[in-house]
Parts: sequence; structure tokens; C-alpha cells
Amino acid sequence: MLDYISVRDAAIKWGISERRIQKLCEEKRIDGVVRFGRSWAIPKDAPKPADGRLKENRKNSTLS
Repeated sequence: MLDYISVRDAAIKWGISERRIQKLCEEKRIDGVVRFGRSWAIPKDAPKPADGRLKENRKNSTLS
């Protein structure tokens, strides 16, 4: 598991909460994420997913 980081490490790296990372994993919004029992393994090089809750990050935004 040298190419993976924990939920805690990802939270620190991306500046968001551990719970938010867990939800992103559950929603399969992080490419290459793997579940081991009750834990998640996140690839070290995985990019931070866009936050779909924020208007400026939505793909189908109607901004002029």
C-alpha cells in the first residue's frame, strides 16, 4: 500500500474534513479509491474532486 494514503492524510492534503473525504469515497467521486473493511485507501496522485455543492464548480452552470 505504498501508493495510497489514508482518509486523514487526504483531508490534510486537500484541506477538507475527514467526513467529507469519506462521503466522496462512498459516492465514488475519487478515482482509484479502494475499501478495506471499514477503511478507505486513496491513491496518492488522485486529484481533489470538484465540490458540486458550490455553484462555481458545477458542470452545467448557467453563469453568463
